[in-house]
Amino acid sequence: MIYETRVYRCVPGRLPALLKRFETITLKLFEKHGIRQAGFFTTLIGESNQELTYLLAWESLAEREKKWTAFQTDPDWIAARAQTEADGQIVGNIVSQLLVPTAFSAVK
Repeated sequence: MIYETRVYRCVPGRLPALLKRFETITLKLFEKHGIRQAGFFTTLIGESNQELTYLLAWESLAEREKKWTAFQTDPDWIAARAQTEADGQIVGNIVSQLLVPTAFSAVK
């Protein structure tokens, strides 16, 4: 397995809009495209409380490329993103890392 960590730093005050978009729109589209989530988190203590961090689980880099590209180019996602950003940009920046478990990891 490959795990992807994605950290979305929101424009100040826009974290509630991002959380609502994931809960009501994005997760349904992830399901449509076979994208498996391994957890979603907000920051309790850390550099910023305007972040959403989440993990995705992939069988391979090829699976990620195929499914992530299909999601990003889905007309339903493009329309939903535009609609939810009608009041302004939600995410200031995104940091993504692809991780592989070590031999001694509890998560494989």
